[in-house]
Amino acid sequence: MRVWSRDDLLGTTSAVAGALWWPYRVEPAAEVGAWALASLRRYGRLARDPERTGVQWVAGVHADTVLDGLGPWALEVEGLRQLAPEEVPGPYRTGLAARLPLIDMPVHLTFLRGRFEAMGGVYERREARGFEEAAALAPVVVDCTGLAARELVPDPGLLPVRGSWSWWRTRGSRSGSRRRTSRRARPRTSSRMPTGWCSAGRRRRATSGSPRIRRRPRRSWRGARGCGRRSRGPGPRAPGGAAARAGGRVRIEAVPLPGGGRLVHHYGHGGAG
Repeated sequence: MRVWSRDDLLGTTSAVAGALWWPYRVEPAAEVGAWALASLRRYGRLARDPERTGVQWVAGVHADTVLDGLGPWALEVEGLRQLAPEEVPGPYRTGLAARLPLIDMPVHLTFLRGRFEAMGGVYERREARGFEEAAALAPVVVDCTGLAARELVPDPGLLPVRGSWSWWRTRGSRSGSRRRTSRRARPRTSSRMPTGWCSAGRRRRATSGSPRIRRRPRRSWRGARGCGRRSRGPGPRAPGGAAARAGGRVRIEAVPLPGGGRLVHHYGHGGAG
């Protein structure tokens, strides 16, 4: 098996993802819920060795979210419960107590590449100009090109979900809160807490987050060890962008290629990549 990547591993969109497990901004909800639970179990196993895999369990509050508004998958997430208004931090009135996997993506991507190569796979810096190029070398081609699929497929219904993360240096935070809307705040294994925003459908390059986002962790992460007054303030801000399809529906589909090969499209995951 061979993986082609136009960019260096740590120069990809995935490397700057916030990466808290949650079925976010993606459809079809019924199928995505089952997929998410499968990944939850897998991340739980990887979290046994967080330094190597970049995956750890974090406890916190998923703010501005109602349990009854989620799908059946939520009933299978251990410890997920509705909080009383006085238990919800910051300016919010509703929220869920949650213990979820958080993935430090630079560490996790390095782990995945190492495991892939240990199994005999080859990681190659190479830009695909068309699916026929890859199909000439393998009977099955998997399209995980993200936003590039807009031109490569082409798929005009593919939209960029752009955003900006601001890194807050903390003292070993292991808890926090998250809103169900586009503003998010998350701790990391490297003791940096990213906050940010995202918006769909804009083609221009992402820019730095607003001052409001940069201030938000001090208000909405009450009870998170190392945050608030004791935090060391905001660090560099990093732009990022995910790929979402119109209507939020992920594309996972196998189609035949000329010559008898098979092309598997796998993109448009939105915020649940």
